[in-house]
Amino acid sequence: MKVIWSNFASESLKEIYLYHKEVGSESIAKKLKTNIFNTTRQLIKHPLSGQIEESLNALEQDHRYLVKGNYKIIYKNVREGILITDIFDTRQDPIKINNPNRKPSR
Repeated sequence: MKVIWSNFASESLKEIYLYHKEVGSESIAKKLKTNIFNTTRQLIKHPLSGQIEESLNALEQDHRYLVKGNYKIIYKNVREGILITDIFDTRQDPIKINNPNRKPSR
């Protein structure tokens, strides 16, 4: 089993990094990015370890999530492995997670 990052999730992680680098420091940004990335490694051995993401049930793709700090790491099982689809800041309005026009946020 391998972990695959969607372009959207990768861009979200990049935006999170840039934001924390800007308002905090590069070391804080790197630590957060590394922590989020490392959290996804547990999915290699335990792909069902995250809770079901109820707000994405309408998509019928069995999305799950892990939480690291203020961020939800949204993922689903695909033939090739585990696909990370989004990194969502839980301080946002939860309804935004369903917005098809949402851009990766800081």
